[in-house]
Amino acid sequence: MNLPIANAPCSWGVDDPKNPYLPPYAKVLQEAAAAGYRSIELGPWGYLPTETAALSAALRRQGLSLVAGTIFDDLVSEENFASILALTHNICRNLSQAPQARGAAGENTPPYLVIIDFGDPQRARFAGQPALAPRLSAADWQRMIGHIKRISDIARREYGVRAVVHPHAGGCIEFADEIDRLAADIPHRTAGLCLDTGHLYYSGMDPATWLEKHFARLDYLHFKDVDPQVYPEVLKRGVDFFTACAEGVMCPLGTGAIDYPQLRALLARRGYRGWITIEQERDPRNVQGSLRDVTESLGYLRSVGF
Repeated sequence: MNLPIANAPCSWGVDDPKNPYLPPYAKVLQEAAAAGYRSIELGPWGYLPTETAALSAALRRQGLSLVAGTIFDDLVSEENFASILALTHNICRNLSQAPQARGAAGENTPPYLVIIDFGDPQRARFAGQPALAPRLSAADWQRMIGHIKRISDIARREYGVRAVVHPHAGGCIEFADEIDRLAADIPHRTAGLCLDTGHLYYSGMDPATWLEKHFARLDYLHFKDVDPQVYPEVLKRGVDFFTACAEGVMCPLGTGAIDYPQLRALLARRGYRGWITIEQERDPRNVQGSLRDVTESLGYLRSVGF
């Protein structure tokens, strides 16, 4: 298939830009390039340089482009939406002006604005547990959907950036019924889907089944793997998703529970030609293992036909 494959700063433990243990961004960019990647995600706003010229220069030094940027925040509350709008403009401005990843011909190509709801402490607490996680009221759901539609429109109309919605463990769009409801409520012309194999598995879904089910909506994919020994233990103890990541629930591709040869066959049969980004969330205090793991994950995908 020889699909384009990127990585993301979360593979170096970069999720919260205020975490005091984060590695220097120059180290992340250098190691991504050394591992064989030619594109990377922007990561949380404020980690990579926010001024476009500085960002572009840092990327070009390593021969990298940007495949996507991410809004990872509370998309439900009206009180937070002003900050979401400002973030949308900032991220999309840099995505539109910095070196961009190139994809197959088509209208839904990178760069992508990956939209993830996260910020409800109760949902975060019950990640991966659909029977326990509280669900949004009808009014809250519709407000969130309205917010997603608005920022998707801004991204496309003002910056030429394609919005994709990413169901995420611990967020308010996580479980099977919520993914189906999202797909029904937001037209593909407004936003695509970025399904994540690791989050699907973590939240009780078979990745192959769900990639097949929503294939017509897939613009972009995230690949992770899940340690089959750590996973049942963290669910049993009821720890939150990022605590589980710090305990090693995510592992290099090919060493966990997800069947990537099966996914390769599915995507080849369906003719997927889009981007894949490999991620392995981890505690940044374990960053010394990142270069090895991102190198092995890329090598594994290529070895099984990606």
